[in-house]
Amino acid sequence: MTDLVVVGAAIIRDGRLLAAQRAEPPHMAGGWELPGGKVDPGESDEDAVVRECHEELAVKIRPLRRVGGDWRLSERALLRVWTAEIVEGEPRALEHLALRWLARDDLYDVAWLPGDRPVIAELEPDLR
Repeated sequence: MTDLVVVGAAIIRDGRLLAAQRAEPPHMAGGWELPGGKVDPGESDEDAVVRECHEELAVKIRPLRRVGGDWRLSERALLRVWTAEIVEGEPRALEHLALRWLARDDLYDVAWLPGDRPVIAELEPDLR
């Protein structure tokens, strides 16, 4: 069986990382994550991360560099993350409870979902 691929965007602006608080499903609600979502059939990972950020945040992003390799989310799901910059718009929480810009010193002030935690540690050097 093929792994489900989920993409995430590590949107960094002025040395801060954008974190998004999940609204659903119930077992993940309130947890914090990088914005993103599932890759549709026939869609490239990069196209999926751009689409997901537009749907979730009403922004246009440009993926910059891949962060690490495949991050295992579950037995059947992989997370692939890119650093990204906003090229159009200001992020709005269309599908999340809240958004926060986190500096390096604030990075662990939120309850990151388990699948995102190792990625966050990898991103620390990119933040102020």
